[in-house]
Amino acid sequence: MKLDFFKYHGNGNDFIILDNRSGRYDPGQKKIAFLCDRHFGIGADGLMLLETGSGYDFSLKYFNSDGNESSMCGNGGRCMTALAHNLGLIKTKAKFSAVDGDHEAEILSVQGSTCMVRLKMKDTTTGKKYRDGYFIDTGSPHFIIFVPDVNLVNVNSEGRRLRSGERFAPGGCNVNFVEITSTGINVRTYERGVENETLSCGTGVTASALIAAILNKDSNGTCFVSTPGGEFKVSFNQSPGGFSGIYLEGPAEFVFKGELII
Repeated sequence: MKLDFFKYHGNGNDFIILDNRSGRYDPGQKKIAFLCDRHFGIGADGLMLLETGSGYDFSLKYFNSDGNESSMCGNGGRCMTALAHNLGLIKTKAKFSAVDGDHEAEILSVQGSTCMVRLKMKDTTTGKKYRDGYFIDTGSPHFIIFVPDVNLVNVNSEGRRLRSGERFAPGGCNVNFVEITSTGINVRTYERGVENETLSCGTGVTASALIAAILNKDSNGTCFVSTPGGEFKVSFNQSPGGFSGIYLEGPAEFVFKGELII
């Protein structure tokens, strides 16, 4: 079987994308894990299927690099929007469906192979406070831990220890280490399903910005976020019960396209 694919990344969080509007691809867990393998396959943090959806410009189905279907991916949604734009499916605005519901996205600018994309995230509650951190669901479950310096954290060791704790059973949780700075926050993320630190995580960046807003009592704000892979902007409205009007903004870059016989 010949597989035609696109490779995109959002601030280093990289994806294989298959145009599956015809329904021809059903790769399965083992093949997805193979395709995402950085030594034997194409290499990526995850794989996405671009599919049709009644009443939508497209629908998004996301799989982690272990081959299992997963929850919403913020960077994935932005990269899929960029691909839809490049394929001529949308002009500047998109409405699409994902596992956590409806989303809207907008292409803010295009420079070369990079689209600046703003993605509307789902509304969420204020989450739950624990002794050692905060839990919040931004389309994917995230645990937020504030630290003095993210560069001093062993993200893989600590993230692996926390992600499968009993309080997050049975699905586990992504783990974010957050440093508050004078201009915003620095974030490093351990992603479940990838089982490693990723260069950035869209839902994790969003979750970290919202929890930082609770601590800073920032009800209607914008948070600038720095990750190992690049910069984001998160905007939101906060009320006593949670957050609405949440937008994740950052670059989505086309890397290459190719074909593989599997």
